[in-house]
Amino acid sequence: MDKSTLALTPGLTQFQGFALLIGLGLVSLVIAFIVRQYLVRNTHDFIISGRKVGFGFGVGSVIAVWTWAMAVLMSSAMTYQWGLSGLFWFVVPNGLAVMAVIPFARILRKSMPHGYTISEFINYRFNKSQVASTIVTLTMIFGIVLEILINLKGTSIVISSVFGINWALAAVVGIAAVLAYSYFGGLWTSVITATINTLMITVPAGIIVVLIYDKVPGGAAAVLDAVGKANPANLSVLRPDAAAGFGITLAFGLLAATIADQTFWQKVWSIRSSEVSRTFLWAGALFYPIPIALGMIGLVGIAYGIAPADIGGDIAAIGPYVVSHIGLPVAIVLVYVLVILAACYSTIDGASAALSSVVAIDIVKRYAPSISERRLFIITKISTLLGGVVALAIVLSGADFTTLVLTTYALKTAVLLPLSLAIIWPRTNTIGFVGGIVLAIVFGMTIRAYYGELIGTLSILAISGLTVLIAALVFPQRFDSKVLLQARDLSNQPEGRAVPHAAHQAAE
Repeated sequence: MDKSTLALTPGLTQFQGFALLIGLGLVSLVIAFIVRQYLVRNTHDFIISGRKVGFGFGVGSVIAVWTWAMAVLMSSAMTYQWGLSGLFWFVVPNGLAVMAVIPFARILRKSMPHGYTISEFINYRFNKSQVASTIVTLTMIFGIVLEILINLKGTSIVISSVFGINWALAAVVGIAAVLAYSYFGGLWTSVITATINTLMITVPAGIIVVLIYDKVPGGAAAVLDAVGKANPANLSVLRPDAAAGFGITLAFGLLAATIADQTFWQKVWSIRSSEVSRTFLWAGALFYPIPIALGMIGLVGIAYGIAPADIGGDIAAIGPYVVSHIGLPVAIVLVYVLVILAACYSTIDGASAALSSVVAIDIVKRYAPSISERRLFIITKISTLLGGVVALAIVLSGADFTTLVLTTYALKTAVLLPLSLAIIWPRTNTIGFVGGIVLAIVFGMTIRAYYGELIGTLSILAISGLTVLIAALVFPQRFDSKVLLQARDLSNQPEGRAVPHAAHQAAE
């Protein structure tokens, strides 16, 4: 196989790229207007969907927010970089990370049935500690903005790689398209459009990969033979260098990305309580075919001997490059681009919805509890726009895609053990929780910078976990989970007065 035989599919135009960017946004905008008319009456509906999301929409929306740019682009990139071991380390922890939410979700839905955000939980859990709640709130906001910018980066990569559109312009048009419809419907819009996007991603991804291998002379057998000749280690599933280079770091990062991420906690509290466990179980299981299929494109990149310089230096572009250069019909290339855009858009709007819940509950209602419902609703919607603008500014700085993902996961890993222990272990105290996160970021991230991903990740976990345990031994205390019942739903009344817990429980 010779990369000189690869050529850009004739007939691809910049007009088609802009049409896909804007068209998907317009379709979603129509859905948003319908959703606003029938389902969104107030802030409660906007940020938590009235806690009425069922199993079908729940599974679809969880898969969609997890099938982000990383899943559809980095699955190919890691396979391209590490061979089958890259595919293994990328795929296996991904579904398990979604399922790992289940025990934590069961605990909090039972002990805090009217919660909205994980920062709100921390506020009650640590006796309304300003330090603890502020750290988690800032961490959630930072993580959400990074999710938006990573998927915005993914959007710009695929559009620029396939259509030759300036990547910065693609990012601007993409974020405008998503924010236009996210602004109107909130979480309900995100849930519905995400479920539709999941259907758009799953089956087409498999078909496209089959067509790609059909275009390769000799098919899958020839690809595997060429991959092995390029480097015999490419055919090993458990390469030690792949595990140390990114696999172990990614595995812990993925766990942190679900458990320490408001995007998922918003789903936990919006899905009907009886459906939460099986929703996350099925979402984790049904997610697997997507990265497995798209990851196989990376092997084609190895087989053809494509160098990073051939694709602009960012290996996340290997998937779009292969699809647009291997000789597929224009229609198939456009479907592939639509798959990537659907994944990126659904995660961006999911993250925007999560940001709106953090702003409404952890900032506005905490510091201005008497604010009117009308003003709260307006501020909540505006926050979705601000998050997109900040993310766009960072993307336009030209930050590397893979570096952004790994850095995001390293920071979230610092929160993973303290937050997990706060949920399941009553002896976790404020000193241990705050100290664990701060020390892990200060010292763990420093170690990561000097000694690499593996040692850095293990150091972050060790520092954060041991700090919580030591603080519990030195300052023994026990948390009474009944305190969490103080959390209140936002009122359906015009001025946003809190409705007592008992009244809500009776109403539901």
